[in-house]
Amino acid sequence: MTSVRGLDRAIRLAAALALVGGLLGFGAVAPVAAADGGTFGSPTASATYGTGVTFEQPFTPAGAIKRVEVLITTPGSIGPLAVEVTAPSCCAETTLRHTLAETDGHLVPNTRFTARWRVTSSDGTATVGPEASILYADTRFDWKTVSGPVVRVHWYEGTTDFGKRALAIGEKGIDNAAKLLGVTETDPVDFYIYADQDAFYNALGPGTRENVGGEAHADIRTMFALITPDEIDASWVSTVVPHELTHLVFNTAVKNPYHFPPRWLNEGLAVYLSEGYTDAWRASVANAVRADGIIPLAGLAGQFPTTRDQFFLAYGESVSAVDYLVRKHGSDALVKLVRSYAGGVTDDEAFQKGIGQDVAAFQADWLADLGTKVPAAVGPQPAPAGPLPAGWAGQPGAAAASPGAPPGVPGRTSAPATGSLDTVDLLTTGDPSVVIGALASAVVILVVAVALWRRRRPTRLGS
Repeated sequence: MTSVRGLDRAIRLAAALALVGGLLGFGAVAPVAAADGGTFGSPTASATYGTGVTFEQPFTPAGAIKRVEVLITTPGSIGPLAVEVTAPSCCAETTLRHTLAETDGHLVPNTRFTARWRVTSSDGTATVGPEASILYADTRFDWKTVSGPVVRVHWYEGTTDFGKRALAIGEKGIDNAAKLLGVTETDPVDFYIYADQDAFYNALGPGTRENVGGEAHADIRTMFALITPDEIDASWVSTVVPHELTHLVFNTAVKNPYHFPPRWLNEGLAVYLSEGYTDAWRASVANAVRADGIIPLAGLAGQFPTTRDQFFLAYGESVSAVDYLVRKHGSDALVKLVRSYAGGVTDDEAFQKGIGQDVAAFQADWLADLGTKVPAAVGPQPAPAGPLPAGWAGQPGAAAASPGAPPGVPGRTSAPATGSLDTVDLLTTGDPSVVIGALASAVVILVVAVALWRRRRPTRLGS
């Protein structure tokens, strides 16, 4: 089971906004140690588990300062999160300070945070100071460590043999996944083993599901697991550990800044490699087929259902789909499909490259193999067509009055679901005042949006 943290999402969103701002010419600067705005000293960073990470930067302003920001990055982010702090007055030496607090958003252990300070002078000149970096570590335990070619196992309860056994399971899981997906893993993977449930859940953070026994974080190449010393030889350990480590290898194979594969493909492949399409998974899927309860693949692209039966059905369907893909098209096609995601392609493009058909066609074939068909769509439906203003009858795109429309007010069946007017409607009304009014409204909306954008300030990390 993979984890998607609000912290990483916030950093990626802020980075995307910063990238757009850079392309538009807002605030793009070259980093320098000192500038007309003042002088930077040597920055520092400190971390206290359970409290947060603090960055400090000695700084002496040379004049009036318009804005001060700390630029924070973590592994896997495509750019920094800019957090504005109070600007100092001129011109005494001061220390700029900012804390990423655990109370504002969970900080995952074994994450390295890096920060630089950007100071913008009153004339708009911006300069960036030197960087400081700190590893946020779980310091509650006296960790023991044993390392292999790729995996580094960290544990605090159990003998050396316990650590070595965990290492062997981890290395085998990485090796099997890498061979299947045709990737070479060289960067270390940290594997932290907790012996206490409360400590384990505390490390993973609030909101962790109670049935989680392991969790992989591809951005920091770290796996966390709950395994007591007497459980190391239990059969589930040889399943859970390779399953989670497969996610890390999968991330290596598909990594790109544009589009991540659907969750069902990621989880299905992890189950397929760690245990296969077992009788238990087959029974779960077969029961859903008999009850007309199959979840379409589109419903498994993001987070899985939270109820117990639907949760396990989601995993069963995922490995079923992967098993069918390999049986029908071969493992080479699976590898080609997965590896194509590294190019940032869409799901349909990846499936076309891998197996020569889009996702809908693959789903139809897979469900036919199960003896069922694509279930009827449920959930929110498009709103009925809204009425058109009086006098619009006979205009291009107009239709007869829609059911329920006020008397004398025609409606149209081709209206967007929101009932809004599209560009073609505006240009074909024949009424200049309608066009001018619409354009004026658009200009007002644009001005307000720009004004709000200019006033917007990034919120704290993780909030």
